[in-house]
Amino acid sequence: MFLFLNSMSLLAQSLEEELSLATNTGNIEGTLLSPSSEQQVPVVLFIAGSGPTDRDGNNPMMENNSLKMLARELAASGIASLRFDKRGIGKSASSAVDESALRFEIMINDAEAWIDMLSKDKRFSEIVVLGHSEGSTIGMIASKKNEVGKYISLAGPGARASEKIKEQLSEQAPFLMDQAVPILDSLANGDTVKEVPVMLMSIARPSVQPYIISWFKFDPQVEIAKLDKPILIIQGTTDLQVSVTDAEMLMKANPRAQLEILENMNHVLKEVGDDKTRNIQTYSEPELPLKKGLVKVLLDFIIEE
Repeated sequence: MFLFLNSMSLLAQSLEEELSLATNTGNIEGTLLSPSSEQQVPVVLFIAGSGPTDRDGNNPMMENNSLKMLARELAASGIASLRFDKRGIGKSASSAVDESALRFEIMINDAEAWIDMLSKDKRFSEIVVLGHSEGSTIGMIASKKNEVGKYISLAGPGARASEKIKEQLSEQAPFLMDQAVPILDSLANGDTVKEVPVMLMSIARPSVQPYIISWFKFDPQVEIAKLDKPILIIQGTTDLQVSVTDAEMLMKANPRAQLEILENMNHVLKEVGDDKTRNIQTYSEPELPLKKGLVKVLLDFIIEE
């Protein structure tokens, strides 16, 4: 009981500050949550997953508050964090880039710019980058910067995005595979496709193809192998989007990394068993707590010397 009350006291003393990152198309907005401390503390930069996912881990269709809850848990343990709305999302709407002009490298550059900002803040002893889902690949590339002390992949893919999309389609819409595979292979080779079936417009419409091509270029296994700093790979066993195999692929690519498999943790970091319907329901349950044990794994890695 004392430890719980102590954590609540630390959270109550934490400071929440809105930060803005200026870009040539508008500001990207973020939330810095810092413990009230006269000493330097580590700061974790959160990079959210794909699609219209905001700083809290939510999107217009689903609210789970996963990243917001994680930030609050870290603050209660004396660790600062910065999470932000990606370009065009939430309060960063003004920084949106036209879909046809968006590139994966822009997302990487944005993460690097946040790292540069944090590195100039004397309140922080070390920068730890945490990328969730697609944010894992962005994070590991940005973490090559010398200013980054540690890197965390949380539910991050181990294969190229082109292969992950094929995998997900084969499970969710196998009837589309004959049409999808040639299109995805063409984009993976850097070639656009003029004729796209209506059923595949959501993932391969002409205006988004340049972004898809830029995304497909990056192989997470190649990128994580380039990192010469402490790495933590975390994966849940009931994740419907990324598998334990993905985590093992990342680990094989950089054997110096630390791998933690959390039983019954899904993609939004909540605890759930093998029931797929129940799993999906948790994506819209903002009050459901994070998987027990996740924060301890993070803290052990962040604060270890």
